[in-house]
Amino acid sequence: MSSENNNNNKSRMTWEGCSVLLDINDGDRLVFARLSPAAKLKIGNKNCSLQPLIGCPFGTVFQLDSSSDAAAFLSPFQSKGSVNNTEEIKDGQFQVESKDGQPSGESKDNRSLIDNNTAQSLTGEDIEDMRRQGAKGNEIIEALIANSATFDKKTSFSQEKYRLKKQKKYAPKVLIRRPVARSICEAYFKKYPLKIGFLRVDTLSLLLSMANVSSNSDILVVDMVGGLLTGAVAERLGGTGFVCNSYLGQAPSMDIVRIFNLSDEICKRIVRTSVSDLLSQKESPEQNPKHDVGSLESQSNDQMNASVSMEEISHSSENVISDVGAENAENSSFPALRACKAIKAGEKASQEMIDSWKENGFSSLIIAAPDLDTWTLVKDLLPLLSNSAPFAIYHQYLQPLATCMHNLQLEKMAIGLQITEPWLREYQVLPSRTHPCMQMSAFGGYILSGTKISSS
Repeated sequence: MSSENNNNNKSRMTWEGCSVLLDINDGDRLVFARLSPAAKLKIGNKNCSLQPLIGCPFGTVFQLDSSSDAAAFLSPFQSKGSVNNTEEIKDGQFQVESKDGQPSGESKDNRSLIDNNTAQSLTGEDIEDMRRQGAKGNEIIEALIANSATFDKKTSFSQEKYRLKKQKKYAPKVLIRRPVARSICEAYFKKYPLKIGFLRVDTLSLLLSMANVSSNSDILVVDMVGGLLTGAVAERLGGTGFVCNSYLGQAPSMDIVRIFNLSDEICKRIVRTSVSDLLSQKESPEQNPKHDVGSLESQSNDQMNASVSMEEISHSSENVISDVGAENAENSSFPALRACKAIKAGEKASQEMIDSWKENGFSSLIIAAPDLDTWTLVKDLLPLLSNSAPFAIYHQYLQPLATCMHNLQLEKMAIGLQITEPWLREYQVLPSRTHPCMQMSAFGGYILSGTKISSS
């Protein structure tokens, strides 16, 4: 019982060697890192150690404290509580409330403000002098507010925007997020969607649902989206069943799996094998001829060489920090972190496992391989499933899935076929200003799902 409590506490707290997703300034920059005493993070032109983050609960917010003479360091952010909005929007204007909470009748807006860069009396030289004297970021922000001639004339909404803008520059905040399927998918989709095949978080969840990923299931996965799909399936299985990551030709990258803080037990449940090894157990003179497998593998090799690999973010399995928002490779890795190796997952499947799957079949099939021909892949892999097993196939475009669906109907290999287009809208929910976000993804790809039936 005590060991179970320790595991639960460990899952809530960071530890040395664990992976974290660092959210800098509310999503302006996203960084994957592995915590160690030698790990460093560059924010602006300051390098700060990540050691203070070890042993803190996930969700803790840190603030960068620095001056020109002292080294930069991260300290826990002490929240001053929620902002007390004393203004009410009415008829397009802000109505100022009196001390007793009743509207005072005085309206307030920004129409009289002129942005001519003369409102701020504090110069850049003054700010540098404050830094040399040891002033912290919050003190600089308060000085900027005190020396602004128009700050008091702004609405509370504009004041908070001004304060937030200066805070991001002079006192950046770092939020420790747990690297799970949702946060990892959101981070990559926001900055580098091509590396995960434009797989959006709602599409990923729908894939797992349509494939009926549940405990004690043996899931056959074709993952060419950097390992995101494999990690999400393993995370949902929770150490039960097996995830068989199948590939054609050269094994694709699984770097994203190493970002998940998967336990050793879960990692043992992730195995890899080539499609040719699986088909060699099933092939017969009537079906699955060898030349089909060979042509599929040659097609895979050609397209994988042309596709973008996850190596561009993480150049090696030991390179354990990557900046999802960085635009050059110099800020994407730190050699000091190479001493901490990530937990390796994806050992080769044993012959006993392959024989068992040959006899009983897989529980379900999930495919996310935008660079391969969908119908050729499904035609070879669908017979590996047990009867009445569900499958779900993701593709960025509709036509490959439509062709595959038509051929499945002609071959009478599956029933319940449907193509789904996920739809997601994100809203900003704030007092008196709730609306859809200005920048949203209008496209989430397509999913072909169905149930495999016996050919006899």
